[in-house]
Amino acid sequence: MKIIIEWVYRTPKGTETVFRSDEIPAEQGLKIAQDLEKTGRAKSITFIDQFDSTWTIKEMKKYLKEVEGEPHNITVYFDGGFDIGTGISGLGCVIYFEQNGKPYRVRKNAQTVGLNSNNEAEYAALHLSIVELELLNVKTMPIRFIGDSQVVISQMNGEWAVLEPELAKWADRIDDQLKKLGIQPEYEHVSRKMNTEADRLATQAIHGIEIIAQIELILEND
Repeated sequence: MKIIIEWVYRTPKGTETVFRSDEIPAEQGLKIAQDLEKTGRAKSITFIDQFDSTWTIKEMKKYLKEVEGEPHNITVYFDGGFDIGTGISGLGCVIYFEQNGKPYRVRKNAQTVGLNSNNEAEYAALHLSIVELELLNVKTMPIRFIGDSQVVISQMNGEWAVLEPELAKWADRIDDQLKKLGIQPEYEHVSRKMNTEADRLATQAIHGIEIIAQIELILEND
């Protein structure tokens, strides 16, 4: 989860003003807020999440303690490909998350038939990523979903209408599954160049190469 810190600063003579931070990870925000408290100049400190909900320091401490042992700070990349000649579709997703203070990456792809377009394959790839989140026991938290399909991202954001019946079925299915898991999605469109991992997984799936892997990521300063 990412948050903004808002705090009321009071000078020794009682003059007050309000400061707001940039959007930062919640763990980092809590450390900064606790440091601000030590100065004795912060009259009040509040956290604001991406859904405009407000949190106190006490509430944020409790939340971070609760999610420490579960996957959190999750970002999902997804991509789908469709081979019109064979009718084969390839789906790929990459999930980055943190758990017990360590970063992890899950990669998963799947080959499927019966889809009719690249857009439908993109929706199926997004659905695949949610299935993987459920297998990780992810529930009740905000998650970023990143893809290079302008159609899927804009439709799931509610910016574009879903006119095609087959795509509408996928969109409804995805919305229902997210609601069941309590996931608050944040959709982001990127160029294909910024989605190479998921794109490669989708292409490998079309060619019959199955990938399913989870690794702990080693940070450069470790």
